[in-house]
Amino acid sequence: MSLSKKLSFFLLAVFLLMVVSACNSTTSTQPNTDEQSENPSGTGNTEEQGPIVIGGTLPLTGPFAETGLYVKDGYEYWVQQINDNGGLLGRQVELKILDDQSDQAKAVSLLENIISQENVDLLIGGYPGSTAATQMGLAEQHQMVYISMGGHMTSFNQGFTYSFGAPPLMGEWWYDGVFDYFASLPEADRPMKAAMITVNDPVGNAVRTSSLEKLEELGIEVAVDEYYELPLNSAEPLVIKAKEAGADLFIANGYFGDGVQTIRAIKAVDYNPKAVLQGIGSLIPSWQAELGEEGNNVFSSTAMHPDLPFNGVEELNEYSATKYGGDAPPYFMFGYAWMQVLGQGVEGAGSLDQQAIRDWLKSNEVDTVGGKFTFDEKGLPPEYSYATQVIDGRPVIVWPADVATEEPVYPYE
Repeated sequence: MSLSKKLSFFLLAVFLLMVVSACNSTTSTQPNTDEQSENPSGTGNTEEQGPIVIGGTLPLTGPFAETGLYVKDGYEYWVQQINDNGGLLGRQVELKILDDQSDQAKAVSLLENIISQENVDLLIGGYPGSTAATQMGLAEQHQMVYISMGGHMTSFNQGFTYSFGAPPLMGEWWYDGVFDYFASLPEADRPMKAAMITVNDPVGNAVRTSSLEKLEELGIEVAVDEYYELPLNSAEPLVIKAKEAGADLFIANGYFGDGVQTIRAIKAVDYNPKAVLQGIGSLIPSWQAELGEEGNNVFSSTAMHPDLPFNGVEELNEYSATKYGGDAPPYFMFGYAWMQVLGQGVEGAGSLDQQAIRDWLKSNEVDTVGGKFTFDEKGLPPEYSYATQVIDGRPVIVWPADVATEEPVYPYE
């Protein structure tokens, strides 16, 4: 090879080495975009990070769907509002809610998939309490904050640190407001003998246990105490047993469908106790649609109501007037409030880090459409309950007196 060719090859090699060196130098000064995308603080280039994904399950079909759909609406409305106002930690929010078909086992397997395969950033809780109870342990196992109605006191007594009832739907607190109203009556006017029927699941058991304690405190005899399974074929045999026992207080610890059956059975057999308490069904608009006037004057209780004077309630009522043709349904409000608490935890922590969110919620007050409250070591606010009664087709607050909008209809008509 000639000298000139050797010189040419040498110069080319030097040139290539200089190019490679320059490229390496340039690469080393660029930010690591992989590390940015894994940054738990949620800061940085939000467009590159994409949306914050919140995952969970709800009963969108099956026996609990009538209520679960309202919860989902509450979730979706909060997401719409937060996205319209700049997002969460400056990022848009995406909701991934799967239908568990009112099946607890399916709810757990779907949530496991959402956590392990979908890799969502945040969780939001399931419904009803029996489902929440099964999912709370899974959330704890994965160390992810889980905000919901909660799985009643048995779940909150298990030492979980990532679960919050925000606000809860505690079966153990359910009829507190109603029993407080009975306690305010002269003793001669109170019910004397109770008949209680209970759906055989964790929700029913939680309500039944606390009801028995309250009945004992008030000196009310328990003449009938019966369980039933879902689906309920007929409520009439249970109602007839209550009537034959001479019970002047009838307590039905159940859901919407079985609640409707129970009221129809009460009317069909001409049973007239002084008061009827019904678990969940009377709080949703479908109660009036199914029962009409027959659904009136039934007592229940709630931790959330569109007549309460809390921040954001008026706005939800305005939205609901268009969506539902009336004030915000309580379970729509529950869903919205659970999202509010999750969002405040994230913003308060300034991060998607689950431990930071948990610790912030354990040490700060939250402000929701259900009021302002703090959480104890179990993840619960202080115990409270508002007594409701369906009057002229609408569940209104009748106790305590300082927030009641109507006088109770008593005795039952």
